[in-house]
Amino acid sequence: MSVTVTTTPDPLTGPEGSSATASSATAPPATAPPATAPPGTAPPGTVPPATGRPATGRPATGRAAMVPPARTVPPPAAVRPARATPLSQSTEKWSRRLVIAAWCLLILNVLTFFPKTWSGQPLVFPIPSVVGKLCTQGSMPAALLLALAVNRRRLIRPNIFLLLVSLFLLGAMLGIFGSAHFGTIYRTFRLAGFVTTLWLLTPWWGRRDLLLLRAHIGAMSVVLGSVLLGLGLSPSDALGGGRLGGDIWPTPPTQIAEFAAVTMGVVIVLWLCGLFRGWLALAIIGPATAVLLLTHTRTALLAMVTGLLVSGLSMITVRARVRKVFTAGFVIVTLAALTLSSVITTWLARGQSSSQLTQLTGRTDVWTQVVSIPRNLFQVAVGFGLSNKSFNGLPIDSNWLAAYYDQGLWGVGICAVILIFLLVAAFFQPQGPMRALALYLVVYVIVASFTETGFSDASTYLLTLTLAASLIAQPAVRSVMDRRLE
Repeated sequence: MSVTVTTTPDPLTGPEGSSATASSATAPPATAPPATAPPGTAPPGTVPPATGRPATGRPATGRAAMVPPARTVPPPAAVRPARATPLSQSTEKWSRRLVIAAWCLLILNVLTFFPKTWSGQPLVFPIPSVVGKLCTQGSMPAALLLALAVNRRRLIRPNIFLLLVSLFLLGAMLGIFGSAHFGTIYRTFRLAGFVTTLWLLTPWWGRRDLLLLRAHIGAMSVVLGSVLLGLGLSPSDALGGGRLGGDIWPTPPTQIAEFAAVTMGVVIVLWLCGLFRGWLALAIIGPATAVLLLTHTRTALLAMVTGLLVSGLSMITVRARVRKVFTAGFVIVTLAALTLSSVITTWLARGQSSSQLTQLTGRTDVWTQVVSIPRNLFQVAVGFGLSNKSFNGLPIDSNWLAAYYDQGLWGVGICAVILIFLLVAAFFQPQGPMRALALYLVVYVIVASFTETGFSDASTYLLTLTLAASLIAQPAVRSVMDRRLE
């Protein structure tokens, strides 16, 4: 009885690397007679198959009969195709939902809450102070629990950005020794929980589906939707003080403008990269533009324009759409400057006098007081501990001076290193959507940091920089983390 064994080709070497069969009916005839070999031995150049039969085709005897048949070696796990089972798909879906929920809770934690609107008007639906503070302050522990639930193996992705952010926490802990106030201690532990949650979400950095970015844009869109709803229900309360504020949730105009500018800028960059449909982009950009203009916030507008300019220049050599938009934008800006200069000047002035404009709405007075505070050497180095970013009841409104007040020169140095690192890391990324989005977010925070606070503490600006760091993460490390989390 004859036995024919066929082996499977190795996926790494192809058919050329597969073993020869014991007998082949389709093999071409030899063009030269085989060399004469002694009886019982294989001809020269012949690879004897490990099938229990010698190369001569006669039945095996003795030790040859004991040779086991050849087995097909499976391909390595690195090239083996992944099998998507219903269970793994369901687990992945729930993991994404938990990650999105945790990120949205972090955004809720940094939202401002007052029993009334920023201008002192009543809310459309009155929210008790206890309930509002419970929602904002309790969202951070809830986000930490969700991050622990989705990352049960406590896997983290080592990265320089969060390592630098963790140095903020070290400086805040040192600042406790100089200020034993309960508020300082509470904010330090809050920052610790905030940074820990960000570390636990690092396995989801660098995903091609932009999971964290979509969660961020979705949460900000909900806030903007509530602002527009409040404007429709009670226009007088929403526009109290001449600027648009939240009257369903008491969001100040500056934070609303930040959400509108970041959302609009990200959507524009995605559309320029061809990742967003035109009609859907227009449906988001239109309302966001109206909200931004009604807030009369100059910082957000300047930061958005600067970020879009830098982001667009990074793609101008590879995207024809970017070149066309830049050309059209130059024409529109020129015509607007010639025909609507008085309207633009009135909007930018916001009814303020020249002295108020030069003092940046009173910011310079507060900055002078912050710098002139008597300090000892320890306070110059690590500051007075985390505060509510105000001095004598007035907002500091500068990330750099707020960092100096809270964490001294230590905090200012870390802020500078973080921004420089993200800019350099984004600059050396390949041209594409990830690089463009990261550059937009980083440049936006840089411009806004001069008159807004503050990514030296738990804030929306810190989340924005975290998004930028996640966008420039290396996908190779991401795939390894995904397999470990399965």
